[in-house]
Amino acid sequence: MPQAMPNHPDPLLAWALLLAAGVVVASLVPLGAARSQADFTLTDLEAPRAMFERLPAWGKRANWAHQNSFEAFTLFAPACLLTLVSGVHGTVAGGLALAWPLLRGAYIAAYVANQAALRSLCWAGATVCTGVLYVEGLKAVLAS
Repeated sequence: MPQAMPNHPDPLLAWALLLAAGVVVASLVPLGAARSQADFTLTDLEAPRAMFERLPAWGKRANWAHQNSFEAFTLFAPACLLTLVSGVHGTVAGGLALAWPLLRGAYIAAYVANQAALRSLCWAGATVCTGVLYVEGLKAVLAS
């Protein structure tokens, strides 16, 4: 017989999900700064991707970091939700879920600053966090 879901899901997981979404939104800040240096005009709104070639090198990296933020979030969010709704509690899942937005924020900064090794470490760390959350959520579902 399946176990009832706990009355109170782990708030760390909910906060982590909210912070992760905030990181995706925050990835617009360096991109916006780069666009302002590329002489952004209202006519660029008709085809914002067309101005990519006018961005400075760091601005192109900011654009790539922004795009990757959406890609990473689409993997992280379901993992975090799985652990949240399956009733996972504990410092491992909560800690990893909170580490994800920190690692992704560092990833964006490292990408814009052209620090490839640090960027790769942050990417790998956040990816491991996501993978462990999937495993923890799946274990909780199978145990119920």
